[in-house]
Amino acid sequence: MKTNHFFKNEALEALRGNWGKAVILTLAYILLAAAITSPTAYSTVKVSQYTQENMGNARSVSQMASFIQSPEYLTLQRRASGTSGTTTLLQIFLLSPIALGFANAFRRLVVAKENNLLYNTIHIGFSNYWHKVWGLLLTSIFIVLWSFLFIIPGIVKAYSYSMTPYILEENPELSASEAIDRSRFMMRGHKFDLFWLQLSFIGWFILSILTFGLGFLWMGPYYYSAKAAFYEEVKADYALNGGLA
Repeated sequence: MKTNHFFKNEALEALRGNWGKAVILTLAYILLAAAITSPTAYSTVKVSQYTQENMGNARSVSQMASFIQSPEYLTLQRRASGTSGTTTLLQIFLLSPIALGFANAFRRLVVAKENNLLYNTIHIGFSNYWHKVWGLLLTSIFIVLWSFLFIIPGIVKAYSYSMTPYILEENPELSASEAIDRSRFMMRGHKFDLFWLQLSFIGWFILSILTFGLGFLWMGPYYYSAKAAFYEEVKADYALNGGLA
């Protein structure tokens, strides 16, 4: 297995002369994600504030029950539920394919030096659309189900399935479950390697926090390009072993 230094050098080489496009794409992606998720966060905060302001006046179980059944509280809860449902649908049908396209756009930059990042993000994300959406949704369902056992199994499976977005794009002939299985086979013996690669970006993460999030505009392209190089390595290792489970 190649070192983190190798993957990062591959990323920097691919990004040389393309940082502007990469930063603009990352900014657009972050803004879209924020636009989709912020209404739910706002609704949750509103319900929490209303509850704190009014529940404190309840002195008995009956008063608490009366508050919970009040028209104002029920209206806020219905709005929050509706907003949450809309956000979930947008995450599944809009944000998840764009996230897949985003990751694969940087893979193409690393592998083939294709620097039309915005076009590749949209084109990859929305081509073979339903197959990719179902693959990503099934992956999320599996991770959630494993997480119900305990948090650790869910984290382990998240690493096992982490190559699925690349496999769904590169191998459209595979079913969603087959793509997930291939990721699981590829990541055998490499889950800690990916964790170690992610851990090597801790300095960038801290710097991004200290710059009020601005650093993520550079960290995002750097990380996704390095992860794409990592994928190419585990894919090659998988092929070298005959694609065996």
